[in-house]
Amino acid sequence: MRTKFNNANEAYEYFHNEIILNGIDFSDTKALFNVGFTLDNPLDNAITNKERKFNVDYAKAEWQWYLSGDPSIDKLGEIYGKIPPMWERMATNRMVNSNYGYQWQRNNQLDYVADKLKVFPNTRQATISIYDGKEHPNYANDTPCTYAIQFTVIDNRLNMSVYMRSNDLWYGFCIDQYCFSMLQQMMSKMTGYDVGTYYHHAHNLHSVSYTHLTLPTIYSV
Repeated sequence: MRTKFNNANEAYEYFHNEIILNGIDFSDTKALFNVGFTLDNPLDNAITNKERKFNVDYAKAEWQWYLSGDPSIDKLGEIYGKIPPMWERMATNRMVNSNYGYQWQRNNQLDYVADKLKVFPNTRQATISIYDGKEHPNYANDTPCTYAIQFTVIDNRLNMSVYMRSNDLWYGFCIDQYCFSMLQQMMSKMTGYDVGTYYHHAHNLHSVSYTHLTLPTIYSV
């Protein structure tokens, strides 16, 4: 399996075909397990595949929602102009766990990591926790797919690793890699290091429908 890509679209198109050809039937998906790969140019983050019809305006809005740190889906609606149906289904009392900005701002994790990297560039402690086992009762409708993010400085370049328990290729990867690449750029500016390589690790990388005939409706944004 290929593990090195220039940009997000290149990875998307490769794994789209890989899931169709070699994916395992798993629940209502076809899935690949323990997938890891790199993006050499993470800021080349738009999915240009014509079938996917990536909505960059929505991706920008979700990133701004992360920056707000507000887990309310109404905040996303305020930024984007409407609330995608997916978030309506996942919300409990209009709140979700998968606003990753809300998660990384808790306990000042982002500032802690930036400060640690500036003082100790060789640190192995520049890690942000997303998934919190103490909050399982709150995860009934919305369990965060990402559980950790780690930063490493090598040759004055800020590399970032994203660890996911589950990642749906059609929606999750396309939006997540956009927002995480923006996080990498933001951390680069906060710490003074150049943007390095993006590492993506997914225990389960899948497509809900590998024909994608129903996905535009399911995930409409």
